Amino acid sequence: MDEKLPAGLRVLSRDERVAVRRGGAPPPGGKCVVYWMQRAQRALDNPALDVAIRIGNELGLPVVAFFSVISNFPSANLRHYVFLNQGLADIEEDMAEHDVTFVVRRAPNHLLEKFLEEVQAAMVVGDENPCREPERWRRVPAERLKLPFWTVDADVVVPSKLFTKHQYMVHILRKRMEPLLPEYLVAQPVVKAQKRWSRPKSFEAFNVTEDVTKGWRDFDRTVKPVDSFHGGTHAAQKLLRAFVTHKLANYATQRNHPEVDGTSRLSPYLHFGHIGPLTIALAVEQAFQQGRVTQEAKDSYLNELIQWRELAVNFVKYVPHYDSMEAAPEWAQKTLREHAGDPRNPKYTLEQLERAETYDELWNAAQRQMLHAGWMHNYMRMYWAKKILEWAPSPAKAWKFALLLNDKYFLDGHDPNGYPWAAWAMGALRTCTGQDSSTSSGSGSSGSPPCSSRLRPAIGGWSQRELYRG
Repeated sequence: MDEKLPAGLRVLSRDERVAVRRGGAPPPGGKCVVYWMQRAQRALDNPALDVAIRIGNELGLPVVAFFSVISNFPSANLRHYVFLNQGLADIEEDMAEHDVTFVVRRAPNHLLEKFLEEVQAAMVVGDENPCREPERWRRVPAERLKLPFWTVDADVVVPSKLFTKHQYMVHILRKRMEPLLPEYLVAQPVVKAQKRWSRPKSFEAFNVTEDVTKGWRDFDRTVKPVDSFHGGTHAAQKLLRAFVTHKLANYATQRNHPEVDGTSRLSPYLHFGHIGPLTIALAVEQAFQQGRVTQEAKDSYLNELIQWRELAVNFVKYVPHYDSMEAAPEWAQKTLREHAGDPRNPKYTLEQLERAETYDELWNAAQRQMLHAGWMHNYMRMYWAKKILEWAPSPAKAWKFALLLNDKYFLDGHDPNGYPWAAWAMGALRTCTGQDSSTSSGSGSSGSPPCSSRLRPAIGGWSQRELYRG
């Protein structure tokens, strides 16, 4: 395959972030390189876009970024699509600074192959997503297209292919990842296309300021948008600056205090790709180098952003049944099976849980935050999931309930981070010390979190202000 490529492309194809899904040389007569944007919905610090631009410059061709908006993304609803929609104008503006044209099409006129034919593409570059269905969306065109198709691992700091098997514990991953960080935790040069694409007359493209869901039938509009977050790269950058300026210094001591507004709240933006982990990590590193935060604060945050987040990507990449109880190690499945018939009193239905109708006002407050703000402090997410395990009819149902609610209401739902989180919270994975993190009674009561005494008096206040401002 390499011999068919121009020398410059041969070098690019060996980049650790790149997966050559369909090889070969670009066909003669190609008019542009297409960046098929899916997960990495941004122009800033986007390795997939950078690869597409470098290919275009090597071939002497312009680059077109294509975003296809489908109406049936798994578990997505109006809340998710409004957040996505809010980010499109930022993408268009920022792509223009790279001399790249941004084209959005929506269902039903959104097919990739039709678009490639219209623009006479020479190559296609996509981004990676390890989740099962998005991965299938990438495999299918790799089999059907008649031109080269590469994908780029754009949403991790360290390329995930460097870890060739499931990494079971974060301290093991950290030991293998830390020697690689000096190579990958560095600012990347801004790459601009050397040629601009001339949009043909009457070329179909969606106006990014309009409602992408307009006219869609059989689309879930029951989950309303939130006002606690506004989508887009520019909003993410603003939130990052505020975090680094006002919260990062105390992050190590406040990150496990849900009653304090001490976290970055960037998970929705990472999920939609409106900001990349490298952008965040470099801002944190800069604050440390300038003496504005301690080594402890920096390390505490980067541990969450890089090691734990990329451990989740590794989990989804290498564990086939990552979204079910079968993802748990056999010892954990055995424990859960042994206690599947334990009495559950009380026992709640999915509908009762969804409406926050339990006896536990702390849990109800967290659930209402999910319903109204689309977000929940990570510390409370663990408690929230553990109580579902206690109250659901069975461990398998608990897993199903937790992921269903997670994906339906959280802005960062249906994300690689959500699946190992459910497993850890329900005691199905080992902690970083290698100890069984199940409760002493298997799947029995998880009790209250250590912070319960300081949180419960604040419940009324949370309810009044939509719970921590989201």
